Amino acid sequence: MSKKSRRNQVLKSAFGAALYFLFIFAVAAFVLKFVGQRSVVDGSSMCDTLYDGESLWVNKFCYITGDPKRFDIVIFPYAHEKDTYFIKRVIGLPGETVHIDEDGNIYINGELLEEDYGREVILPENRGLAEYDVVVGEKEYFVMGDNRNNSMDSRYPNVGNIKKDVIMGKAVFRLYPFSKFGRVE
Repeated sequence: MSKKSRRNQVLKSAFGAALYFLFIFAVAAFVLKFVGQRSVVDGSSMCDTLYDGESLWVNKFCYITGDPKRFDIVIFPYAHEKDTYFIKRVIGLPGETVHIDEDGNIYINGELLEEDYGREVILPENRGLAEYDVVVGEKEYFVMGDNRNNSMDSRYPNVGNIKKDVIMGKAVFRLYPFSKFGRVE
């Protein structure tokens, strides 16, 4: 084999490897931009479901093709602080009315919400805007942390109802710690 043909073969191999790595990079970028991403819980607003430091996989594609459902755990940016994201549970859906009574019960359209995600009974001073009826607008969601007395969420005017178009995705499973690896419920 001549030097020229050997050099051409090496160049072909290098070009093929470069194309392969470019393809892998493009697929990874596509997945991270449109399909999913890793996210780390920071804080205690979702205790006893999620804990500070847990690593989650967020499905970013599911709300392109569908809408959030009640009790989904969603990620969205906090409007008043750059590069800050909240993770909360969907409680109220578009068109519904949310109310929290003095005993800490959550009502949706006047009916008691049957759920067991809340860490504790909501104290009267933590009912926030939901002390009165909160109407969830079209393509909006009322969200709350599971640590109901220690969560900045839709009950407060600086968060309010969350528009669908700002929801980044749904937390679907834990990546870490491995002792809790699996589906997020």
